[in-house]
Amino acid sequence: MSTNWIAILDFGSQYSQLIARRIREQHVYSELIRFDTPAEELARRCPAGIIFSGGPASVLDAGAPLCDPKIYALGIPILGICYGQQMTAQLLGGAVKPGRAREYGSARIRVTEPDRLFKGLPSDLEVWMSHGDQVARLPEGFRSLAETDTCPVAAMGHPGRRIYGLQFHPEVVHSPQGTEILRRFLFDLCGCTPDWQMARFIVESVDRIRAKVGTGQVLCALSGGVDSAVVAALIHRAIGRQLHCVFVDNGLLRHGESAQVESTFGQAFGMDLKVVDAAALFLGRLKGVEDPEKKRRIIGHSFIEVFAEEARARGDIKYLAQGTLYPDVIESASPIGGPSATIKSHHNVGGLPPDLKFELIEPLRELFKDEVRALGRELGLPEALVSRQPFPGPGMAVRILGEVTAERVRVVQQADLRVQEEILKLSNYADIWQAFAVLLPIQTVGVMGDSRTYENVVALRAVESLDGMTADWFKVPYETLGRISSRIINEVAGVNRVVFDISSKPPATIEWE
Repeated sequence: MSTNWIAILDFGSQYSQLIARRIREQHVYSELIRFDTPAEELARRCPAGIIFSGGPASVLDAGAPLCDPKIYALGIPILGICYGQQMTAQLLGGAVKPGRAREYGSARIRVTEPDRLFKGLPSDLEVWMSHGDQVARLPEGFRSLAETDTCPVAAMGHPGRRIYGLQFHPEVVHSPQGTEILRRFLFDLCGCTPDWQMARFIVESVDRIRAKVGTGQVLCALSGGVDSAVVAALIHRAIGRQLHCVFVDNGLLRHGESAQVESTFGQAFGMDLKVVDAAALFLGRLKGVEDPEKKRRIIGHSFIEVFAEEARARGDIKYLAQGTLYPDVIESASPIGGPSATIKSHHNVGGLPPDLKFELIEPLRELFKDEVRALGRELGLPEALVSRQPFPGPGMAVRILGEVTAERVRVVQQADLRVQEEILKLSNYADIWQAFAVLLPIQTVGVMGDSRTYENVVALRAVESLDGMTADWFKVPYETLGRISSRIINEVAGVNRVVFDISSKPPATIEWE
């Protein structure tokens, strides 16, 4: 069992995923686990170090999430961040109190004892704070390592026990020296080796898949997106023709998508691929439906129905492959119960009929989106597919506001094709998280030639984001916007006006429905 990894106990911080990402960027494997993981379980898994994340709770609240106190006796280096520092102080006999003034945003700390975390760094550091409580009394044997004007313990440590705490967030970009502080924890205190590479992940994943599947058969639903494509390529490398892929063409896909999937996976990779043309079924069930949630439910249920029929036709298949990513796993294990509200329904292969009892294979559940793209490149998938922007499960149905018809699908597909062709020409295309067209449920007056028109309006949406959780509108050059607008209006029949969406997430979502 490898001990060259970092366990991050998640107390619900909005930055928890960032901690894992920053550590993996140093080529050290990290994993977010439940805050209440028993000390015995951690001892069994032997991490090189343990990090306690921040969180929205106060250690002064009744029922505040706490780690197993026995963790501190394991002899494994520990770093508590924000709430993690406060909890450490409280559990080890110190005291926490509300600060005289809350600290949110950029702050400057004075390093009073360089110790190992701050060794070689300037004594005056810019950091990112986000706290109301602070350590009022240090536990026995601990020393304050840094301070601010309002926070006397901006960092603390017990060198002998290798237990440290930071009141600020080193994982965010607003703490410029944060990565260096994390590196000192990883390499100086924990003795980690930077050996976590995608090639190694492939070898280990292939071995695990082969051991689990044996001579069994695996079914995978290909969507045309990055996640399912990488899952299929990875599993195919492990078991070859024991993998059976099903691609359901629901008539709501991007232009030419069905042909591209068949060419890439059926022909180039030689996979066992079944393409199911179900466009008429989906469009028929969406007739007259305008409510976006109802659209999602219809599409989700119809997909499951079609996929289940194909699964039954395949006979004795024991395993189902899914493209579950790490953020999905993390959210479901949150100490505060996951998201506080359902923003919109998600479309996947969950909820299959009870007669289809599959064991799940989710080889990407340890990876973030950018890591999945890197894995796809390592597996030899074409760059056009690997770098493809996220696409909603319900497809163009949620980019058509109002009723979905074959004609309206045609309009938005053709408009979106022009968007993609022009956006791809940008030198900074890789900085765009998503760019697409939306067909609005209104018509406006226009003039073409000597004739009056009354036709559709298309909205352009382009955003930049790291993970899709938050997003800002992308500053598309005016010249590109002009070409997109001109091409859509002149080349896509039925459109006479194009507008540009400049809202961010939040308060808006990335998709319009």
